[in-house]
Amino acid sequence: MLIAIIAACEIGFWVVLGAGLLARYPLRMRRLGGLLLLCVPLIDVVLLVATVLDLRRGAEAGFAHGLSAAYLGYSIAFGHSMVRWADERFAHRFADGPPPRGKPRGGRARTRYEWREFGKAAVATAIACGLLVGMIAMVGDAGRTEALWGWTARLGLVLAIWAIWPVSHTLWPAEPGGQQSDR
Repeated sequence: MLIAIIAACEIGFWVVLGAGLLARYPLRMRRLGGLLLLCVPLIDVVLLVATVLDLRRGAEAGFAHGLSAAYLGYSIAFGHSMVRWADERFAHRFADGPPPRGKPRGGRARTRYEWREFGKAAVATAIACGLLVGMIAMVGDAGRTEALWGWTARLGLVLAIWAIWPVSHTLWPAEPGGQQSDR
């Protein structure tokens, strides 16, 4: 059941984001669009409440609970930049806004970009691990929460792999120049 709620929250994120941008630009209803965009974080609250309720009802913490924490961490850390990414593209397409910014192709700007993205991933991991530890403490039964400890290791591995990009751009920076790539 929790997996379905996670999937619904992911779909809901994009639906609410799309509805907000659609209202804001093609329909020119800026207030409604802004209100819908402000509702995007409420989807995270729905998932958090569903996860806590499931654990409070006595469910054994499993894969879905860990995935929920990971989703929440990454959604909180990357959500704003994802909304900004989509907003830039909608503004360009429907409101004669400037061309969207892409990630730098090389040089120091690309290295800074990669470290900034890694920083967001580190924040996401910290949030997710904090939620996992909070769930473990809330349940208070090591037997029911064993799977959650495994998630902290998974998230640490993801972060370690992610670190390859900024480290490689720091040690072997690409030549600056050229156009920016879209991301």
